[in-house]
Amino acid sequence: MVTISELGKHVGESVKLGGWLYNSRHSGKLAFLVLRDGTGLCQCVAFKGNLPEDQFNLATSLTQESSIEIVGKVKEHPKQPGVYEIDIEHINLLGESIDYPISPKDHGVGFLMKHRHLWLRSQKQWATLRVRARLTKAIRDFLDNEGFLCIDAPCLTPNACEGTTTLFETDYFGEPAYLSQSGQLYNEATAAAFRKVYCFGPVFRAEKSKTRRHLIEFWQVEPEAAFMSHEENMSLQERFIEYIVADVLNNCRSELDILERDVSKLECIKTPFPRMTYTDAVKILQEKGSEIQWGGDFGAPDETILSDMHDRPLIVEKYPAAVKAFYMKRDPEDNRVVLCDDMIAPEGVGEIIGGSAREDNLDMLLERIKDHNLSEETFSWYLDTRRYGGFPHAGFGLGIERMTGWLTGAAHIREAVPFPRLLDHFNP
Repeated sequence: MVTISELGKHVGESVKLGGWLYNSRHSGKLAFLVLRDGTGLCQCVAFKGNLPEDQFNLATSLTQESSIEIVGKVKEHPKQPGVYEIDIEHINLLGESIDYPISPKDHGVGFLMKHRHLWLRSQKQWATLRVRARLTKAIRDFLDNEGFLCIDAPCLTPNACEGTTTLFETDYFGEPAYLSQSGQLYNEATAAAFRKVYCFGPVFRAEKSKTRRHLIEFWQVEPEAAFMSHEENMSLQERFIEYIVADVLNNCRSELDILERDVSKLECIKTPFPRMTYTDAVKILQEKGSEIQWGGDFGAPDETILSDMHDRPLIVEKYPAAVKAFYMKRDPEDNRVVLCDDMIAPEGVGEIIGGSAREDNLDMLLERIKDHNLSEETFSWYLDTRRYGGFPHAGFGLGIERMTGWLTGAAHIREAVPFPRLLDHFNP
């Protein structure tokens, strides 16, 4: 058995395909069956004169999403080079589909989300998740080639990383535990062993948010490097994003065509990226009518105003310490701000990367933990990374769904993950 993606190697040959009926039409002595097999779509043509009566009747009666095997001869489409069809010689019905709920007509998002396990079979969802798979490969390729080692971080943790108000708490044999918000703290420990590391996996935020940018469970890649400065961290992020975008453009053109993505907006993603400080960003926003004051965090409208000024991602650095995590290193030139950055993607996507230099001074870190009303005892293991050979280091995190949404032009982040977890959606 061959796949649709392999048909170009078998022109003129009889092959066997297995898949599901995507759609069909028939008229007189011809039936046109569009088969999908997970690798693509292929039109299979049944001619009444070439088939026994029962076989042609089967071809005209097959229902949407029935699984079938087709044997037939491969031919190139006469007007579309690189597109292949099958002249059907035999059909075998494997599994009938009765009253498939997602018909070609339009359905509401609520209905489609209820049937997410079936909605994945549609072309745009299929294309989106193939882009997601490609970008995760590009992420690993880039980091592996840069000398980073993938070290997994746990999903259950006694520590809060990003904030105590967005934690999912559970019982761990009588002790409180939390679903991880980030693997970063563990990365800092492994960076002391391996110098350059990254973790890649799901993280959880108990945020009561219904925006198109937020998920309760999402996937994140988090590189961390010993002896990397704030400036080097930002430069790494730029090269990282440039590489991922180029890789997807090189390998997912057909998927982006299905999604009707304007690739010209991605083809201009080249380094260096524009940069500005938080302080300068606040001034620009105020001039453009935003009510933000220095010390406040950016909302989605603020990010959109800033990103609309550029055709590539914008890096905003040196945010106020009060709105950032306890582990971020203060700017030696301005103690009010920390050596951090957010990368804001264009086209209204918002933040895709958050990164910083980490506080490597034990006394300063202890002070920050107290300022944030966190338990020194709980973070004792983390503080050991400063007690025993503290070192300058930095890193960042990239959200896979937001990156996927940007590359594919998805209207909502729920389409960038196979089974989204939202405030009002948990099943399937």
